[in-house]
Amino acid sequence: MGMLSFRAAAADTLLIVGDSLSAVYRLPANNSWPSLLNNQWKKQGGLPTIVNASISGDTSAQGLARLPALLKQHHPRWVLIELGANDGLRGFAPPTISQTLGKIVTLIKQADAEPLLMQIRLPPNYGRRYGDAFYAIYPTLAKQADIPLVPFFMEQVAIKPEWMQEDGLHPNQSAQNFIADWMSGKLAPLVSPSLSKP
Repeated sequence: MGMLSFRAAAADTLLIVGDSLSAVYRLPANNSWPSLLNNQWKKQGGLPTIVNASISGDTSAQGLARLPALLKQHHPRWVLIELGANDGLRGFAPPTISQTLGKIVTLIKQADAEPLLMQIRLPPNYGRRYGDAFYAIYPTLAKQADIPLVPFFMEQVAIKPEWMQEDGLHPNQSAQNFIADWMSGKLAPLVSPSLSKP
């Protein structure tokens, strides 16, 4: 593969580094919202290919540990960070989570890719004080790092019981098309104008 074709292939990849919300817990990968969104964007043309490198159960530290190899392998132009929920569910200290997510953002920038940070909110039963401190990590970090903050799709999904698995934490198959369409509306404006950059 010549340098030119390599650059062409590398110029339009959106890498998703996330947990079960993007790896789609207990559902077939080809029915996941990232896979459905990738198919949608392929038909539209002019939008990046999506590589979903999400693993159920991953904490932000596990995502950070996997990131260097993923950046090297895929040479993405954008990276959507969908991490932190498992840290929150385990009650990790918000400053620690923020620090780890900050390292992820730095690594992505060092690889000449653009980080996109997804807001995460914990279920209300984790306590308001901790939940608020956790929620605040994301807008604070996005502002400090000057990167886009992508809204949390679960806020649209969790309100509909028919879209949730029995555990009350994960979307079911019925929700995946909605999430793909909703995420397309949030992500496409962030990744399509940049395609005209030299």
